[in-house]
Amino acid sequence: MKFFHRNERTKQTTEKALRRTKDAWFKPLTRIFLNNRFDDAAWNTLEEALISSDIGVTTAMDIIERLKTQFKSSHDNSPFLSVKNELNRLLENPNGPIETVLGDNLSGPKPLVILMVGVNGGGKTTSVAKLANMYKQLGKKVLLGGADTFRAAAAEQLQVWADRLDVDLVSNETGGDPGAIAFDSIRAGISRKADVVIIDTAGRLHTKNNLMDELSKINKILDRDEFSCPRATILVLDATTGQNGLSQAEYFSTSIHCDGIFLAKLDGSAKGGFVFGIKEKLNLPIMFVGTGENVEDMSVFEPKTFVEALLS
Repeated sequence: MKFFHRNERTKQTTEKALRRTKDAWFKPLTRIFLNNRFDDAAWNTLEEALISSDIGVTTAMDIIERLKTQFKSSHDNSPFLSVKNELNRLLENPNGPIETVLGDNLSGPKPLVILMVGVNGGGKTTSVAKLANMYKQLGKKVLLGGADTFRAAAAEQLQVWADRLDVDLVSNETGGDPGAIAFDSIRAGISRKADVVIIDTAGRLHTKNNLMDELSKINKILDRDEFSCPRATILVLDATTGQNGLSQAEYFSTSIHCDGIFLAKLDGSAKGGFVFGIKEKLNLPIMFVGTGENVEDMSVFEPKTFVEALLS
């Protein structure tokens, strides 16, 4: 039995979150799809629409070139199906479905340890709460670890979420040792028979060398032989930052191994094409998307559902 359940709600939340993006860039493509042909004007319209969705200039140009090549070799494809197939191809995940990274691990050793990392202001702590709520709704016992001891009031914010979700929290005062908190969180998760331990870390930029060093220390702690727990590191990105945030995330992901992306604030962005840039530049699967302000507003990322929502 698969751990994550796809349902109609995933489709609905994705469509809702992409409403701004769809209005901003899909409407200009309608003429191309209705005419069912590509001419010079259509190619220009497609290129402008892709770039305006923040897909990235390089990625947009690559898409155009691949589509042109396809149309030279075969004139049977319609513009609509060609664009749809190309966008689906871009989001293909060579690392396997999300169950391989997270879901299947819950049938083995426990707890599953999830390390949440990301740049400043990316919506990381709220994404931690959303993920914890999702596991709770699936009947799993969750423990949170507050390893963000750098930001003032971070522990208090996480405590509010822990109380609201009725989950355990291991934390310390501002300025404490985040590595020690990560260690204590895993030990507590094991002793309390938690299914999932989610560790929140300080938002950081590559210019903060001390924070990057702290993250390396936390990783070493999680690598200890005494912790035979399955683990995953999830990079939280703010969809509203688009390509600007991607350059920071690109550097960030080279400093620490990441298994996938939690794309926060997708509902607040008209530049959902950012998703394709993530896959192209970071080569990381998008696991989850934040689709609203409430703790329930998130869904498992499904590439085909995402593309369907854009082009429906």
